[in-house]
Amino acid sequence: MSQSATALTPVRFDADAQAKLSALRRVKFIAGAALALCIAVSAVAKFFQGAYPWLGFVAAFAEAATIGGLADWYAVVALFRRPLGLPIPHTAIIPENQHRIADNLGRFIEANFLAPEPVREKLAEVDFAALVADWLADAERAAGLSRFVARLVPQTLTAVEQSGLRDFVTSRMLEQIEKVPLAPLAADLLSALTDDRRHQKLFDEFTRVVGRFLNDEQALETMREKIREELPSLFNLFRADAYLLKKIVASAGSLLEEVRADPEHPMRAEFDRFALSFIEKLRNSKQYARRAEKLKRDFLARPEVRALAGDAWASLRLFIEQDANAPNSVIREHLAGMFVEVGRHLADDAQIRADMNQGFVVALASFVESQKSGVSKFIADQVKRWDLGQLTRLIEMNIGKDLQYIRFNGMIIGGLAGLALYTAERLFLVN
Repeated sequence: MSQSATALTPVRFDADAQAKLSALRRVKFIAGAALALCIAVSAVAKFFQGAYPWLGFVAAFAEAATIGGLADWYAVVALFRRPLGLPIPHTAIIPENQHRIADNLGRFIEANFLAPEPVREKLAEVDFAALVADWLADAERAAGLSRFVARLVPQTLTAVEQSGLRDFVTSRMLEQIEKVPLAPLAADLLSALTDDRRHQKLFDEFTRVVGRFLNDEQALETMREKIREELPSLFNLFRADAYLLKKIVASAGSLLEEVRADPEHPMRAEFDRFALSFIEKLRNSKQYARRAEKLKRDFLARPEVRALAGDAWASLRLFIEQDANAPNSVIREHLAGMFVEVGRHLADDAQIRADMNQGFVVALASFVESQKSGVSKFIADQVKRWDLGQLTRLIEMNIGKDLQYIRFNGMIIGGLAGLALYTAERLFLVN
């Protein structure tokens, strides 16, 4: 794209740039005045040389200094513009080669500043993990981050539902549950229950339930009716049913009291044997395993299970959304505390910080590597879009002061060379 078709980007000059520009102007003025002085001294020395022959040396020095100064003035000016505005070939070198300079500058930065090794070395100097730890450990920042995360919760939950992720997770979870053998798992759970005789508490609760049953009037009446049906009619005339029921209830109640009071009662030992036998069958019996698997499959196949998962998700979402919007959100409070705790642990664990920093270096270096060609092109495009006049001023402002000293050197070196030649001429040619 031609420059005329591209919008030019102005180059901004700050206070430091203005100071450099002022210094450049002063040096250019001094260099110009020195050149004018050489011209004037050369003319005066030439004019009075006949009367004062020694002025020939002065004239030789001034004349050669003028030539050297003019030559170096031309060389310096030719870098930035056309000398005296004349269309001399190979002048205004920087403006005429703006696009080439821009491309070369971009490639130079890409090759030397964005190469993998220098980038990795520079990134390795930064303790990113410590910065993250300090940021998270600040309570106000952690609270702000928790508020930000909480605001994203509704959108996240909606995205999960719309993406079908919820149904996918539910299906996968049910599939994984179906793969788990139920009988051995139940055996392990029951073993954990019997290891410290906690199953005896279940037995105690069972005795209490039976005791309450024996004291229930309706249950006793039902038992009396059953006894009456089994007894001969003659016994019923003498209310034998009531007598038998009373004896049964009293004996059973007494037995239950004895069992609850005696930790070593034989019935407890019998219950232990029953529990251990049942656990052993669950663990080793193929028949029990098949029954457990059938029970598990039948349970998971019921539509109520999936409906339960859906209801659980809906309840969870409602709770999270309501809490996230509440003034005193529990979720936000716990998130903030978690972020602060993470920051503190990260600050104390040098190994984790080292691992994190290594990860940051790899990730950022890979990003720079993938984007460096774009950075090179961006820099080149920006330089190409700069206004030529301002671009020239920018470059001249930064290096022009040093280039002006070339003019001083040219005048001095030229003057000395002219003086040396004039001296040699007087010594060898005149004689």
